[in-house]
Amino acid sequence: MCKLAITGGGGFVAGSVIQQADTGWEVHPLSGKAPLAERTGLIWHTLDLRHPAALHAVLDASSPDVVIHAAAVPDIDYCEKQPAVARAVNVGVTATVAEYCGSHSARLIYLSSDNVFDGARGNYIEEDRPAPINEYARTKAAGEAIVAGVANAVIARVALVMGFGLLGGGNSFLEKTVPMFREGKTIYVPPEEIRTPIDVITLGRALLELAATDFRGILHLAGSEALDRVSLTRRLAQRLGFSPDTVVPRSPTQIAGRASRPRDVSMNNAKAGSLLKTPMRDFDSAMDLIST
Repeated sequence: MCKLAITGGGGFVAGSVIQQADTGWEVHPLSGKAPLAERTGLIWHTLDLRHPAALHAVLDASSPDVVIHAAAVPDIDYCEKQPAVARAVNVGVTATVAEYCGSHSARLIYLSSDNVFDGARGNYIEEDRPAPINEYARTKAAGEAIVAGVANAVIARVALVMGFGLLGGGNSFLEKTVPMFREGKTIYVPPEEIRTPIDVITLGRALLELAATDFRGILHLAGSEALDRVSLTRRLAQRLGFSPDTVVPRSPTQIAGRASRPRDVSMNNAKAGSLLKTPMRDFDSAMDLIST
C-alpha cells in the first residue's frame, strides 16, 4: 500500500482526493482542522503547517511516497490585503514541503493556478511563462519556481473549480453562490473574465491518477469549455433549478474591494487529455457529476 500525504486536508480540493482514494492508498491528510472523516487507511494529522519543524515531524512520521500539496490561501482579495499571510502559506509552506520531498525522494504534486497568467490571450499551454498580476498569483508562481527544483515533481495548474465539498466546504464558489440563488439575490459578475472550469470530482480523480504515475513537469487540469463568468454563472443557475436572471454583468472596477484578475486565463488541456485516463469534461458533463 502506497502512502499519500495531502496538505490542506480540510479544504475543498483535498476533500475530493481523500473521499475518492481507494484501498490502494494509505491517506495522511495534514490540516489545521480537526479530523473531518474516519475510516481504515485514513490517518489525520492536525497541525499548523506554517511551522517547519512540526510539518517535517509529521512528514517524517508518516513517510509518504507521494505528497499532494493542496494547502493554500486561495482567496484572491484576501491575499491582496494580507500579503504576508499569503506568502507565509503559499510560499513558505511550499518551500518546506518541497525541501522534504527533495531530500526524501518523495513524489510531489503541487497545485498551482490558472491565475499565474496575465490573461492577455487565453488558451494557455504548459510551456507559456507565468506573468501574474495579483498577489495570490505571484505567490503561486513563486511556489512553481520552488517546486521546479524538485526532481520528482508535478506542477498541476488548476482552473476554476466547480462543485460542492465532498468532505469540507473550503473555497468552493458554488457553495457560496447557491444560498444567493435560493434567496433571489442579485449576483454581480464580471463579463470579460474567461475561465475553463473543472469539476472537483474530476480534479480529485486526476490528482490521484497523477500520484500513481511517473509523469514529471507541468500539467494543465482544466475543463474542455472556455466560458465567461456571466455565462458560467447563469448556466450554473439553470442546471441547479434557479433563475439565471439574478446574474447581472458588472465591470470589476465597480465591485468594491475586488483585486485585479486576469481577463482570459483559459487553459489548453490537450496534454492532460493525452496523458490521463481521467477525462477532462465540458461544462454539462461536469455538472452531471457534481449535481447528482
